[in-house]
Amino acid sequence: MIQCPNCNHAELSGAIFCSECGAQLPDTIALTTQSIKTGGIEADWMDTAALKGSMAMPSSAVLSLQILDSGQVLPLTERDEFTLGRVSEGQPIMPDIDLSSFNGYQLGVSRLHAVLKKQKSNEIAIVDLGSSNGTYLNGARLKPHEPQKLAHGDIVSLGKLKIQVLFP
Repeated sequence: MIQCPNCNHAELSGAIFCSECGAQLPDTIALTTQSIKTGGIEADWMDTAALKGSMAMPSSAVLSLQILDSGQVLPLTERDEFTLGRVSEGQPIMPDIDLSSFNGYQLGVSRLHAVLKKQKSNEIAIVDLGSSNGTYLNGARLKPHEPQKLAHGDIVSLGKLKIQVLFP
């Protein structure tokens, strides 16, 4: 069992995130990456150069967020909408994606900062929820409560926390 450093919830060995609060759990096993050969498999959606700037993601692709400071990748599955923010003591409403463990408080992430929405056309949009420090898309500040379409590779800043949007 692994003890969550954020909420002290007990998790099964090998878990990466706490199922109770969403915090990243301490590394208990060393993970390594190895190269594999595709054996000539070719698919249009596998070519990330072709996807750069694409507004729609293939229906089989998984939306992921990469925290640029840490390199951590957060896959987002099984839902069409995710709130981004940070947990605060006494807060009755919790964000779906808790960015506290990525220095969210210090970097200016609001408790309920923004929402990501997958639309029927497989397009992804982000909406700033009236955050104190703003949401930026590729350096341009978003107007609160107005959806903005995202493309593969876009950089979203929640306050000063930079996140890259991936739909590989």
